[in-house]
Amino acid sequence: MTNWDICYFSDDGRVLTVLDQTQLPMVERYVQLRNSTEVADAIRRLVVRGAPLIGIAAAMGLCVAMVNGESFFEAKRIIGSSRPTAVNLSWALDRMESALKNFGIKSTDTYTSSSDVIIMLQTEALRIKEEDAETCRKIGQFGSRLITDGMGVLTHCNAGHLATGHYGTALAPIYSAAMDGKSFRVFADETRPLLQGARLTAYELTKHNIDTTLICDNMAASLMAAGRINIVFVGCDRVAANGDTANKIGTLGVAVLAKHFGVPFYVCGPLSTFDSHCSTGSDIIIEQRPGEEITTMHYAHPMAPEHVKTFNPAFDVTPHNLITGYITENGIHTTK
Repeated sequence: MTNWDICYFSDDGRVLTVLDQTQLPMVERYVQLRNSTEVADAIRRLVVRGAPLIGIAAAMGLCVAMVNGESFFEAKRIIGSSRPTAVNLSWALDRMESALKNFGIKSTDTYTSSSDVIIMLQTEALRIKEEDAETCRKIGQFGSRLITDGMGVLTHCNAGHLATGHYGTALAPIYSAAMDGKSFRVFADETRPLLQGARLTAYELTKHNIDTTLICDNMAASLMAAGRINIVFVGCDRVAANGDTANKIGTLGVAVLAKHFGVPFYVCGPLSTFDSHCSTGSDIIIEQRPGEEITTMHYAHPMAPEHVKTFNPAFDVTPHNLITGYITENGIHTTK
């Protein structure tokens, strides 16, 4: 997997092509999206996932919808309703609306999309994508300084290049340290129930020849107790004003373990993930996903009684006092 570009326009701008992450690791299949409903469905079903990539795909999908005759504001509404927790979704769509207004078009205007408007919006969407790639590079450079030879690095879920415009947020320090020639081992939590660690993180790291060991989520404590994990990097879907962080379900448990065993715990993400309008973690809307993800998905046979009740939040909130620091494109910000 040498191609970092997993989300791109067709030459005529009518199609957004994305890697279908629900098919990984067994099948590398790209799908084509042509309207706002298809883009929203791809985000909702996790064909496209990862906070930064969701924002990129939303902005680019908005352009495709307009090229194919949709209203900007209706397409924005449909795409914006796809997932509630990742702030990058609304951030990217609002940025596209600001670009539209700066071009002289107000939200109350009705108009037929001109080629100039569409070209401007396409340029803005690609700028969001390019900026995210540069952000990933900077997060990697800052985070790499924390990795030394012989370390054991734990990560949860997938915050690599499959989730961003380049080589990731939480995985960026790992890629950067590997390129610097450092020798270390990565432990990837499988990340139930959707197995993003097993299906995606282990997939992309092994593709890049990085020493990776897959573990079940409930094995991290034993490894920390044995001194085999020396640092934790995770991504984030939203960071509240007080530093509380929403990330894939299970992140809170990893943070509690890291605190207990004295293992540094770093949250990696772009500044666009920080939501100043959200005071604390209790204000973050936690997406509830279908129970089938627990009972049947990724199993050859159902693994639970047919009518059992399920509880399946996509994310949990890690309080800021469990976080050692945040790694952004502006550097490492500690909580001390």
